[in-house]
Amino acid sequence: MFAALPRVLSSSRLAAGILAVACLMVLSAAPASADDGNCQACHEVDREAMASTVHGFLDCGDCHGGALVEDHTPETAGVDCATCHDEVATSYAASIHGQARANGSDEAPGCLSCHGTIHVLVPADDPDSPINPANLPGTCGSCHADPEMARKFHIPVARPVEAYESSIHARGVSLGEHAASCSDCHGSHDIQPGSDARSHVNHNNVPATCGQCHEEIASAYDASVHGVAAAQGVRESPVCTDCHGEHRILAPSEPGSPVYTTNIPKMTCGRCHGDERINEKFGIPGDRITSFADSYHGLAGRSGALTAANCASCHGVHDILPSTDSRSAVHPDNLPQTCGNCHPGALAREQMGPVHVVATEKRFAAIYYIRLAYLWIIFLTIGGMLLHNGLDLFRKMRNPPPRFAGQAPPHEIRMSTGFRAAHFLMLSSFIVLVYTGFALKFPEAWWARPILAWEGSLGLRGLLHRVASVVMMGSLVLHALHLILRRKARACIAGMLPTLADVHEVRERLLYFAGRRATPPAAGSLGYPEKLEYLALIWGSLLMAATGFLLWFDNFTLQWLPVWVPDVATIVHLYEAILASLSILVWHFYFVIFDPVVYPMDTAFLTGRSPLARIKEREGYAMPSTGNGKGPQDSDTETAALADQRDSQGAQAP
Repeated sequence: MFAALPRVLSSSRLAAGILAVACLMVLSAAPASADDGNCQACHEVDREAMASTVHGFLDCGDCHGGALVEDHTPETAGVDCATCHDEVATSYAASIHGQARANGSDEAPGCLSCHGTIHVLVPADDPDSPINPANLPGTCGSCHADPEMARKFHIPVARPVEAYESSIHARGVSLGEHAASCSDCHGSHDIQPGSDARSHVNHNNVPATCGQCHEEIASAYDASVHGVAAAQGVRESPVCTDCHGEHRILAPSEPGSPVYTTNIPKMTCGRCHGDERINEKFGIPGDRITSFADSYHGLAGRSGALTAANCASCHGVHDILPSTDSRSAVHPDNLPQTCGNCHPGALAREQMGPVHVVATEKRFAAIYYIRLAYLWIIFLTIGGMLLHNGLDLFRKMRNPPPRFAGQAPPHEIRMSTGFRAAHFLMLSSFIVLVYTGFALKFPEAWWARPILAWEGSLGLRGLLHRVASVVMMGSLVLHALHLILRRKARACIAGMLPTLADVHEVRERLLYFAGRRATPPAAGSLGYPEKLEYLALIWGSLLMAATGFLLWFDNFTLQWLPVWVPDVATIVHLYEAILASLSILVWHFYFVIFDPVVYPMDTAFLTGRSPLARIKEREGYAMPSTGNGKGPQDSDTETAALADQRDSQGAQAP
């Protein structure tokens, strides 16, 4: 019963010591055995069971001092834990729980609310203790997981216990590891709201709270640009919980974590560096997040690639420093080493150029003007194609051409086996390239999700894109071999070179569009639509291959070529892909699918022979003038002569 005496003697509070000594003198006046015996007469307390608890060495009167008189009441026999635990009681009294209870709130937790029934209190390391780390979530959750309680007392955090139980800390506790539980972060008896400067989870105190377990990380953070700013009272500077979360803290390797590799740009760094108010307040460039998102690394990360660099890959994690600091990983002198972590030998010969490139700003001149030029090219080219085909469709719908069923005779082969094989490889690879390429550019689109679902674990999108590029190059090689081996094939492709006859055909086509001709002009076997498309195909394929290989073999590009090459290759590859895709949709698909002459499809790529209607159109239908001023302007002889001239430029493919 004198076990509390050493605590009293060691107390710095003289008044509390005097009071405790007085209590002990009173308690010692009554024999322990008599006290217990008297209590047992009315109160059924298992003294043997209680002997194994933390209070087992005490007698009833040590806690129930007011029960030593015969006429005691439940009120006078109540327990005052402060009799022995004065420092704890002082902390509790100043806490949010103690203040609430002092203001008359019976729902605010007291000592027994957390520690359990007084007669069966066990140490915190006992698995049965309510304050055992494994049981604390349930103990605290009895109030904080209650929606009604949260609404009544305006507790701002929703479902904190549920969030904690899914965290890496909770999993560690359940495995018996030393991991944070409620009291490790919020405190035990001195719990304060997060808005209170004394709270362990106040913004300014979070680094020190987390640093109790993560000491090395806390030291690195304290020296970082974020840690220094936070220590100076900058509320916008992120602390541990701003990046990792609060209750639902997950391992960086878990996809749901804010610091998971693909989540960092948007969920973590982007929350502050994408905020215009914060950027303006601290003079931070406002284009960092958007420029990264549109970069190759950003697009790859958005598509789910786990190996692509994110913000932390370059700037660091907890030890982030300004780029002007010579210790910073993104200091100009350190960039070759930083980039070299993924790209060995990157730019070892010279200083790194701009990293966060914004294509819409003139200060990045090469990218800006290439993009601007492509936008005009795309607008004029695709706009011209739409106008041309729209007028052609309008004329054919207003004055339908003659109908000719069936295909050309067997001896009139338009596409030989070699041409069809190369076309099949080009067709199949082009579709895969378009889908997988634009899935990288627009990873959030619904149509991109199926392929990107496998990107993180298998890199399927990137693999298919590269395989398709090799197949496309193979189709060009096959096409070249075919031309080398077959004379007639060479003669056919030689007819793809523009001549003055094409100028004549364009002029007559415009007359047809204007209603001055009843039928399209004769074009022979190859007209200007085929020539333009073929030349654009060869040029575009070679350009896409060149820029694609520069991006594919990035280590070589970064090590041996000027710093602006990757950025130029990226912008050219993207806009050339847009131009090629739109050209196929607007130009090629019209002539082989939607043109009323061949609808629903020109099957030459399957059978080698065009529909008979297409053959007749190429011959100009050889129709006489209608005499109404809107008929054909060429005579049958002139039409036939023009067709013969076309055919003399390039023989039919074998």
